[in-house]
Amino acid sequence: MSAPAPSPLAIVDAEPLPRQGEVLTEPALAFLAALHRRFTPRRDELLARRTERREAIARTSTLDFLPETAAVRADDSWRVAPAPEALNDRRVEITGPTDRKMTINALNSGAKVWLADFEDASAPTWENVVLGQLNLIGAYTRTIDFTDPGSGKSYALRPDAELATVVMRPRGWHLDERHLTGPDGTPVPGALVDFGLYFFHNAKRLIDLGKGPYFYLPKTESHLEARLWNEVFVFAQDYVGIPRGTVRATVLIETITAAYEMEEILYELRDHASGLNAGRWDYLFSIVKNFRDGGAKFVLPDRNAVTMTAPFMRAYTELLVRTCHKRGAHAIGGMAAFIPSRRDAEVNKVAFEKVRADKDREADDGFDGSWVAHPDLVPIAMESFDRVLGDRPHQKDRLREDVRVTAADLIAVDSLEARPTYAGLVNAVQVGIRYIEAWLNGMGAVAIFNLMEDAATAEISRSQIWQWINAEVVLDNGEQVTAELARKIAAEELASIRSEAGEEAFAAGNWQRAHDLLLKVALDEDYADFLTLPAYEQLKG
Repeated sequence: MSAPAPSPLAIVDAEPLPRQGEVLTEPALAFLAALHRRFTPRRDELLARRTERREAIARTSTLDFLPETAAVRADDSWRVAPAPEALNDRRVEITGPTDRKMTINALNSGAKVWLADFEDASAPTWENVVLGQLNLIGAYTRTIDFTDPGSGKSYALRPDAELATVVMRPRGWHLDERHLTGPDGTPVPGALVDFGLYFFHNAKRLIDLGKGPYFYLPKTESHLEARLWNEVFVFAQDYVGIPRGTVRATVLIETITAAYEMEEILYELRDHASGLNAGRWDYLFSIVKNFRDGGAKFVLPDRNAVTMTAPFMRAYTELLVRTCHKRGAHAIGGMAAFIPSRRDAEVNKVAFEKVRADKDREADDGFDGSWVAHPDLVPIAMESFDRVLGDRPHQKDRLREDVRVTAADLIAVDSLEARPTYAGLVNAVQVGIRYIEAWLNGMGAVAIFNLMEDAATAEISRSQIWQWINAEVVLDNGEQVTAELARKIAAEELASIRSEAGEEAFAAGNWQRAHDLLLKVALDEDYADFLTLPAYEQLKG
């Protein structure tokens, strides 16, 4: 292993946590310092490039496949590296944050993969960042257990052979970790903190377990960003002395710009790539963000009316399956976000049928697996993929050469018949306030109205409010969406929450701050690139 770097990181404004010394060891911090020194400058350049590209989209209101990478797309000879055995069968993946209870339940869930989430399902408090790493170390050393303080129920890991394979998701490139800074005081990118701590502590341990350090890469906007990740992987593997290609990465195609660079993204990561994933909410958020100046043509209806059967969404998912299978990669489908009700069997019945139909569609379209948010949905999704796959681990042999998707197909938002409704505006405000309040309390995955909401759903909620106001949308009840209407609905929702929670609980929460922050990012003339950036400034811990 390389000698510790001469310039260690500083831990800034962070209350000491129990057992944090097991995570923030001197060698681990030296590794993070090496990552920060080597890769943060290029990260900064790529973030600036995002701004330039967004300005170009504002001028043209269009996107196209890149002419400069046409040779990569035309070359039929290259493939990504074969999947390791532990990632060969991914028919059902469960997602969730890395708290102790979720860690045990997700690993025990019966899913093939657990997406251990330090990103959209985790508010980045120092406690969540550090103790989440400790929980994953505990999972691999089988030293983790949990007893619910309320019910007294105990949770423990099943035998190793029954546990899901972990694919860890670090934060996106745009987020910094304010509690870790370099010698010049610059914060370390959250992506490098999450990746670095996990990789440093667990890479060799995972190899000994017959698995490896596997990652989901979020918010990627270009193949150049994928190239940066590949350089990080090569450096990290060399640093700790494991073979190149041990790391495997699945990239979330959850930005509209990345949808035009799927093959190039796989190509850049080809020795470390294991697949692409179709992420619904962030994808819609990205469309709104990038085409917010595009007028009525790009106005999305209520978020729940934009299903994966919408023509432009179907173009995106079918292109993803074709691209992945052409290059030997897994194609992973979207999230079933329903949270079963313990009190309403009829709600469950209707929702389960919707989940089943969604997973049947994905399996029939050629996806090799899909996501769920709750253990009760694992058997439903498993049935859908078992029906198509049988004993096969995947269906990469389905090349989907029938798929023909043009550049225009991916942004044909106006092909939808659905239109914005008053109920949709109310729902966006409700979800926005309730989610942000939970996030400010340190919770990134929150059940709201029987759906598991995370930062991606909050992003599409506030983005739609912004878009509808600025596009002067008229709703189904004849009202035009204005800042005044959004404020009125937000005030009504705040009053409803106060009544629902009671004065004491309301005062103890972050409800007013959540209300104010939602209105800020939904009503400001200058559109905030990410809700989590101003929210992080208010996050305690």
